[in-house]
Amino acid sequence: NSRGNMGEKAVVEMVENTFELYFKSVRQQLEEDPVFLIGVIVALAVVVITCVFVKYFLSSKTVRSAVLLVGLCDSGKTLLFSRLLSGMFKRTQTSITDSSAPYKAKNDRGSTWTLIDLPGHDSLRSQYLEKFKSAARAIVFVVDSAIFQKEVRDVAEFLYVLLTDSVVSRNAPTLLVACNKQDITMAKSAKLIQQQLEKELNTLRVTRSAALSSQDGSVGGSVYLGRKGKDFEFSQLPMKVVFLECSGGKGEDGDADIENLEKSLAKL
Repeated sequence: NSRGNMGEKAVVEMVENTFELYFKSVRQQLEEDPVFLIGVIVALAVVVITCVFVKYFLSSKTVRSAVLLVGLCDSGKTLLFSRLLSGMFKRTQTSITDSSAPYKAKNDRGSTWTLIDLPGHDSLRSQYLEKFKSAARAIVFVVDSAIFQKEVRDVAEFLYVLLTDSVVSRNAPTLLVACNKQDITMAKSAKLIQQQLEKELNTLRVTRSAALSSQDGSVGGSVYLGRKGKDFEFSQLPMKVVFLECSGGKGEDGDADIENLEKSLAKL
């Protein structure tokens, strides 16, 4: 038994001596060769930078596969949700909770997203946006084009909250502004809606200060909307923004027009 202990001690001493000799040789080489020292520092820096990059890359690769349907009450979100999923007309009522289902995009890749219809009521939309915003690959902001003139302020305020949210700004999901109900005679065009929203958001940015923070800190953040010193335009945002026209149709016999929306979703 004592022999065994002596043998173990000898092995430990040998390992210690080997490391001591190694570190002595490294230290001697560092003292004699400055170039070698620089090489070691560079190598260590590369290792550290690589580790940081890998960590950031892996954390940023969180799969964002949700397409959120958001907008004011009665803008037609739920009918578009049904049309996109089945092509069918469905009688709807004001949503008080979210609905979700797999949606297969009409592209060659066969991309499948989780389509989520969020409630539009102003007392509910903040909590549901908070719940799903981190998973959003795209946000479909549905606007009622027929009564847009009456709702422009409310639409702009909701958009402002959305676009100044720090998570949304950082993830930069594609923003599709779906100018819905184009089958109604008084509907405003996508171009006109874009222009009026830019003006309204520009005014909101001034009156509500540079940042919008909700009291509970859940939605909204300190992100400045657009570029300082310039009138707001959607082209200034960090995400891709597309304004498109569509219609969910009226009744079971009414034709829906969601081709532009489907084409935009196919490009995600």
